[in-house]
Amino acid sequence: MMTLDKFEEASEKVKEVVLPTNLIYSEYFSAQTGNKVYLKPENMQYTGAYKVRGAYYKISTLSEEERKKGLVTASAGNHAQGVAYAAKIYGVPATIVMPTTTPLLKVNRTKSYGAEVVLHGQVYDEACQHALKIAEEKGATFVHPFNDETVATGQGTIAMEIFKELPTVDIILVPIGGGGLAAGVSTLAKLLNPNIKVIGVEPAGAACMKASLNAGEVVTLPGVDTIADGTAVKTPGDVVLPYIQKNIDDIITVEDHELIVNFLDVMENHKMLVENSGLLTVAALKHLKCRDKKVVSILSGGNMDIITLASVVQHGLIERGRVFSISVLLPDRPGELVSVANVIAEMKGNVIRLEHNQFVSINRNSAVELKITLEAFGHEHKQQIIDALRAKGYSPKEESTTSLYQ
Repeated sequence: MMTLDKFEEASEKVKEVVLPTNLIYSEYFSAQTGNKVYLKPENMQYTGAYKVRGAYYKISTLSEEERKKGLVTASAGNHAQGVAYAAKIYGVPATIVMPTTTPLLKVNRTKSYGAEVVLHGQVYDEACQHALKIAEEKGATFVHPFNDETVATGQGTIAMEIFKELPTVDIILVPIGGGGLAAGVSTLAKLLNPNIKVIGVEPAGAACMKASLNAGEVVTLPGVDTIADGTAVKTPGDVVLPYIQKNIDDIITVEDHELIVNFLDVMENHKMLVENSGLLTVAALKHLKCRDKKVVSILSGGNMDIITLASVVQHGLIERGRVFSISVLLPDRPGELVSVANVIAEMKGNVIRLEHNQFVSINRNSAVELKITLEAFGHEHKQQIIDALRAKGYSPKEESTTSLYQ
């Protein structure tokens, strides 16, 4: 059982490995939402995520015999690093099964701690089944990433730190994948203050916990589809579900496009790299109906590979109207291209790329196509540029965002 005594024990134990992640008051998100928003930056942990808490506390409770048998786990990345790092400290071997879709950064960092990495399956659930098979074959100890009370207790130590810094906190937003973090944080939070609200946040494309709460039992989704790879779970934990049923007040689901724009917001306003799953609680801030409440948003991790980062930045700029593409038809005459460029320059737009297609029409004198990709300050500025082109007799047509970076 997750009791206050266990949480206090875990809080002292994890101090051996966690870095201080003091709350950060966000003027930007406070102004955006009308609440007093604080960020809990678990992305700043040594392993880049909160998962080291549960992994280290779990391994600390194992007997010497259990440790010597070796450890096996499955993870989309952050728990993998937590177990690998904790195993390194205790000097025990660890085998980690990760989905083949796991970002390269998470795979390499897990290997860097000395763990053996096995890539298997497209999603966490498939990797987990393979890991259980390996643990049985090796006679090793399986360390579940979320469906384990001891692991969840370790994760819940985040709530202890939040209350020490902000005893009057009204709402804690916690991301949900399989449910370990949410179970631990919500259980301890309710023990410390029964009146506090703890709200879980899931990606809309992998809302297995919300489905399970609605059904009153564990529900397995037919599939998951989200860029939040750390929370791409089809089946939540049956061990932690009762804690969530009792202690989570509500669940908010967030669409992927919301994560993209919030990535830019956190990066630009707080100079922090937060992975997509860690951004769930930031995206959920605008879904809250309350005002003037003290809200803590848990940023669960910051492990993102460069390719994913580049893609999120690009799409975030598109979502914000800061990069867009238009096409205009103009006669194939000297000076027409300069005329279009002058309009854009006068409106302080910045051209990134031009494509001049003379073969869009049989009659080149009638029309050639000019595709322009450019930067703007946002949606309002973007519309001003389009309106200015229209005023000069051009008829700009906005292109699909999927072609902007091709």
